[in-house]
This record gives sequence, structure tokens and C-alpha cells, in this order.
Amino acid sequence: MESSRLEELLAPAEAAVADGSPPLAATGFWKAVAAAKRDASLRERYAARLAAIDRSAFEHWALLRIGIRPGTWIMLAATAVAIGIVGVAYAAPEPWDGILLLASTVGLVTTTHGLAHLAVGSIAGIKFTHWFIGSATRPQPGVKIDYESYLAAPARRRAQMHAAGAVVSKLMPFLLLGAALGMDAPLWAWVGLIIFGVVQVVTDLLWSVKASDWKRYQREMRYVD
Repeated sequence: MESSRLEELLAPAEAAVADGSPPLAATGFWKAVAAAKRDASLRERYAARLAAIDRSAFEHWALLRIGIRPGTWIMLAATAVAIGIVGVAYAAPEPWDGILLLASTVGLVTTTHGLAHLAVGSIAGIKFTHWFIGSATRPQPGVKIDYESYLAAPARRRAQMHAAGAVVSKLMPFLLLGAALGMDAPLWAWVGLIIFGVVQVVTDLLWSVKASDWKRYQREMRYVD
């Protein structure tokens, strides 16, 4: 794609964020991003500008956001609390052992999803700017990438970053079956963990491949040389 054509695509996107009227899907922004991913010269020239547009749009649509450092400390603390609850469950009588185990599983799935994105992305050189909640209907905390560093990372690394959160959160209920065994949890707690894990996998197969992490993974893998 020629630079002149990319300029034409970016102009309405910049106007939209300036007017406070995202989403960017109604502009040529994502076509411009795709072109930059395919062409190293465009990527080098336009990465900062693409990142600025993406950042401005994010500030409009995110329901709640917090800086990456305090947000990460909060999520690490929440993860530690969830792990502590698993420990408490070992000493709790039935049915509290099972209740605490399931509650901690929900907590760990919630916190480790974004932390996995953050860890794998950071290894790849991708920077992050915020933790956020996108909307009241989708309260799962997420991490906001810095798009300039994201575009600079190899496509395979970008794909792995997207996959990391999905993999970790899907594994968590099955990993906690070990805790259920160790504490001799009631049968219904085992069933709850298995159902939770299976529902997550089915949700990924039916939805995430079309609209979330696995869609992004597949998208970035198409740019792998």
C-alpha cells in the first residue's frame, strides 16, 4: 500500500477520535494497521501515529482504566488472595471447603488471564499502558497494549501474547483439580471445576475464535513470514 493511500485511511480515524466519536471500525484505521503489519517501511513510519489514534479511541470506550503499574500490583495482590483462599479451603469443613475452592478458581481465572497477556507480551517487548474494564456487560479485566511496541514485535510473538491469557485461564479450573484431590473436596466441587473448565473451552470454540483472543491469535499468525 502506498503512503498516500494510508494517509487517506488515517485521516477519518484521526477526525473520529478528535471529535470523540469512535469506534474506529467505521473508519479506515484497521485497514491501515493491516497494511503496516505487512510492510516494514510503513510500520516504521506510521507506528507512532497509529498508536496515538488507538490510545485516543481507548480513552473513549473503556469503562474503567487504571495505570499499568498500580493495576498490576492490584491484580498480583488479588491473585495472592485467591491462592490464600485455596489454602484456607484445606482446613475448612464441608461444604465450605468446596465453596472456597470454587470461589478461588473464579478469582484466579479472572486475575491470571490479563497477567498472562502481560507476562508473555513483556517478554516479546510489547509494552502496556493500562488495566481496564471495557463495559459493564464484559467485566473481565484486560490489559491495554501500547500499539507502537505491539507493531514492532514479531507477528508470532504478538499471536502468542494473545493466546497466553486464553490458555492460562482455561487451564486454571483443571489445575485446581489437584487442590480438590489434596483437600478431599466434595464431589460437587469436582463437578463444578470440571463444568467451569469445559464451559470455558466451549465458549472459546464458539465465541473467542470469532471475537476475542483466539481471533486475534489467528489474525496475527497470518502475518508470520
